[in-house]
Formats: sequence, C-alpha cells, structure tokens
Amino acid sequence: MGRIGAVLIDIDGVLTVAWKPLPGTVAAMRRLRETGVPLALVTNTTSRTRASIAAELAGQGFPVTAEDILTAPAVTAAHLREHHPGARCLLINSGDIRDDLTGVTLVDEDEESGHDEAPDVVVIGGAGDAFGYAELNRAFHHLQRGAGLVAMHRNLYWRTATGLDLDTGAFLLGLERAARVEAEITGKPAGSFFAAALAHLGVTASEALMVGDDIESDVLAAQSAGLTGVLVRTGKYLPETHRAAAGTPDQVIDSFADLPELLERL
Repeated sequence: MGRIGAVLIDIDGVLTVAWKPLPGTVAAMRRLRETGVPLALVTNTTSRTRASIAAELAGQGFPVTAEDILTAPAVTAAHLREHHPGARCLLINSGDIRDDLTGVTLVDEDEESGHDEAPDVVVIGGAGDAFGYAELNRAFHHLQRGAGLVAMHRNLYWRTATGLDLDTGAFLLGLERAARVEAEITGKPAGSFFAAALAHLGVTASEALMVGDDIESDVLAAQSAGLTGVLVRTGKYLPETHRAAAGTPDQVIDSFADLPELLERL
C-alpha cells in the first residue's frame, strides 16, 4: 500500500445518520482538512442536490462545500448525456434533484399520453413516497415498450433515525425481473462512479482510500476499482452482513472518528 493521496467518504451512515453528525465525525473531518489531503464526499443520496447537501453539512460544522461532493444524480446526468444523448427521460425519485441533472430532458407525467411522446429512458432514483404502485407500473409499461432503464443505485436499504428503511434496490429487482431487462447502474458500486471521483480529485486508484458503511457497494466495490477500502461499524453496518460479504475489507474501524489515526498508521 502506497501513500494515501486522497480520501473518498460516504456521507449517510459514515458522517451522519438522518443528517445528524455521528459522534466525533466533525472533529475528524476538520483534522483531515488540516492535513491537506484531498477529499471528496461520494454519496448515493438522491433526495438532495449537491448544493443543499453542502449547506446541510456546513451547518452542522463540517468544513465542506458543494465542490467537495459527488452525488449519484450528478454522475447519472453525465452518463445520460454521454450514453443517451437527447433522450427523453422519465424520472422516478423521492426528492427534487433537477438542478443536478443538467443537460437531461425530463418528461413530465402529463406528457405521456401518446406513444410518440413516451420516454426513451426510465431513470430510477431514490426510494420513498414516489415509489407507489402507479409510478412503478408506469415504468414497467415503458420498459415493455422498449425504454431503457438507468438506476442511480441498487442499495436495498439505508439507515434512518428509527432503523433500516427499504431503498431502491428492493423495487429495482422486481422491475428488472418483470420487464426482463437489466438496469445500467450509475452510482456506487459502479466502477464508473469511482472513476469519476478519482478524476475529480486528480489521483489514481492506488493513491486513494474509500470509507463507507456498506461493505459491498462502498468498500468491496472500491477495492475492485483499485482503491483501499475502509469499512466503518456505523450506519447500515451489520455483523452478519460483514460475515457474509463476498470479500474482506482492507481495513475496518469503529467510526469515521478513527480515520485520522488510521491514516497516520498507513
């Protein structure tokens, strides 16, 4: 393992839960800033824009700006511009993220009356109240007619203030099976997501370290992309998930608060 030249950090479950800082995380982030190591906050969060995330975290004391944050919606927009240029996209997502979907043509539900106006791509964001039967069935109909399927992630659940809640992956699996299609995944664990983060920081994979609470999507996916993976025992971490994982994290720490000491050792 060479010298760590940059750090990628998941937000939900690592720095915060329900947007409230976990113990010691603000102080640890400030220590990282003092070292001068480049960092990026990489998140599958689909309910907020980069600007609103930065404002929320800064308000809690984290020394971050919107430029430090890379979200699944922002990467999805780049993916759609490159691989589906000019496509009409139906977005199913809980939360307003349109400001981060620059260059993407979104189809309103009222515009779907005719076949000629049907979307070219169904884009699945984060689960929530928007994932009702009518919305998912509408997506299913478009997929049967040949629309493409792009999903910002396939996380099965996430940690809230009251426990674990279902996430996109639980619904996406059903859509894929029913429509006999496979979604293009743009957020973690997609290798392209980590590549975008590395390009943003201007470092190679061997120089970077990824900190996350999801052993598969955050840590092992990063390791597959050549990064050093660090699993934290906070957020959605479960011992049984750790034991049943497809691989072994490079490092395991109790909390992000322990990361500065780990970096000193590395």
